[in-house]
Amino acid sequence: MTDPAHWIARYNTVRERSLALAAPLSEEDCGAQSMPDASPVKWHLAHTTWFFETFILERMEARFEPFHPAFRVLFNSYYNGIGEKHPRPQRGLLTRPALAEVQAYRANVDARMARLFAGELDAPQRAQLEMLVTLGLEHEQQHQELMLTDVKHLLAQNPLQPEYVLAERAGGGNGPGAGLEAAAPEWLDFDGGLIEIGHGGDGFCFDNELPRHRQYVAPFALASRLVTNGEYLSFIEAGGYDTPALWLAEGWDWVCAQGLRMPLYWRRDEAGGQWQEFTLFGLRALDMQGPATHLSLFEADAYAHWCGARLPTEGEWEFAARLAAVETGELHPARARRQYAAEDAKQAGAEMQQMFGHCWQWTSSSYAPYPGYETAPGALGEYNGKFMLNQYVLRGSSCVTPGGHARASYRNFFPAGARWQFTGIRLARR
Repeated sequence: MTDPAHWIARYNTVRERSLALAAPLSEEDCGAQSMPDASPVKWHLAHTTWFFETFILERMEARFEPFHPAFRVLFNSYYNGIGEKHPRPQRGLLTRPALAEVQAYRANVDARMARLFAGELDAPQRAQLEMLVTLGLEHEQQHQELMLTDVKHLLAQNPLQPEYVLAERAGGGNGPGAGLEAAAPEWLDFDGGLIEIGHGGDGFCFDNELPRHRQYVAPFALASRLVTNGEYLSFIEAGGYDTPALWLAEGWDWVCAQGLRMPLYWRRDEAGGQWQEFTLFGLRALDMQGPATHLSLFEADAYAHWCGARLPTEGEWEFAARLAAVETGELHPARARRQYAAEDAKQAGAEMQQMFGHCWQWTSSSYAPYPGYETAPGALGEYNGKFMLNQYVLRGSSCVTPGGHARASYRNFFPAGARWQFTGIRLARR
């Protein structure tokens, strides 16, 4: 293990960012839950702390005592190997502990982790600590993204259309862009063949990215950029939500049951007829050049059919991303994004654009284990493997993904009807 000071600094950097993400919010904001799939910010702050206390301190701390015995159940997410869990749909009912006590919980665990880093451990113990801390920090970064997507969904339910953060303070965000349209995308051809996908080499990866293996990919083409709001609006105006032939059977039932006619955060100004979109900056004019986001797999697939195209497989996406990285340097984006909104593509250029840092991109691949996949022993083996059913793979990363948390082999996954995440469309054909 490297110098303890290095690990303490790395640990503190990630932990402090979670608190910074909560800083613009009121205590009421942090405790509310807008739907069962989302969690209160207060719960995210506690659960990520629970992870370090449960999987590291409980195993390695001398004379371990929990900060609060009840937290073991309250902030367990889905680890059956740990024990009982508080029901997910009821997380918003936890008015106690108060936000201040959750912050005290974080401070307590952080101080104990610092003592553990600085303590005397033998080589196997330090190796185990390094592995568990790395996983815990990656886990917390996943929850940092969830904090922002869950907060966006929460604030969108408020008739006041409140801002999470001002665009000027965030240092980014698109301009209105209403009435404009992006240049047509280029179609980039790939020869395919017998390729390798999955994580390889040094650096962290989640278990679902392993093992690296060979896969045959037929020749294919990908659009150089993501589908824009303006293009998706054309789909709507052409009757896309009223044409069952474009939709998967389950998707059409889903549309009809919910009476859907537009993406999750789009609004139509009744007075002026202008299209708007709720963002983390509040309600804004719809940016016609910006990537269409918060779309379900059903919507993405219907749009692709309408265009005479399809969604890429995850193998195609990763193969193209790795080739594109040679020219664009986007394979391991490390810059910490502060835009909180996907950015427009370049106006022209026959190159892969918007692969990372804008929105997660649906693939047609079911989320399943790679050949030779092995579940880790113990409760940590529940992290990914048990979710490999009835979900689809998304690739890339979004505008709220923490910097350095993206890579070509990363496999995100959600059910086909999920759309509160920053999810968008890259088209494929052949």
